[in-house]
Amino acid sequence: MTDLKKTKSKTTKNILNVIKESLEADKAKDIIIISLAGKTDIAENMVIASGRSARHVDATSDHLITNLKNAGIKGLLSEGRENSDWVLIDTGFVIINIFRPEVRAHYDLEKLWGPETSNKKLKQVILTQ
Repeated sequence: MTDLKKTKSKTTKNILNVIKESLEADKAKDIIIISLAGKTDIAENMVIASGRSARHVDATSDHLITNLKNAGIKGLLSEGRENSDWVLIDTGFVIINIFRPEVRAHYDLEKLWGPETSNKKLKQVILTQ
């Protein structure tokens, strides 16, 4: 593995750890991670989580952005905080989607981006990296 790949992998792992800790602390539901390797070059991983309400989605995304910034992650982009039905946060290495449950079910990103397994198996992948 080249030095650039090692650095990229370490950065991604650090980001995923911050995301996992922040989402769990805010009691986000159904947290999953999807590897985007071989599917797209926009990011290495996608994290999907649910909040109980628009207020919970907004608070969870606000805390996550703060925690990522405190961990030294720069250049964060976010969309959707106005309505908080679906908030997308882009770290450059990981894309995080935080949904209200009914919005998550409607868009079903797990099916679109996930591995070719059932949703039940996919949900067992919960942030194990």
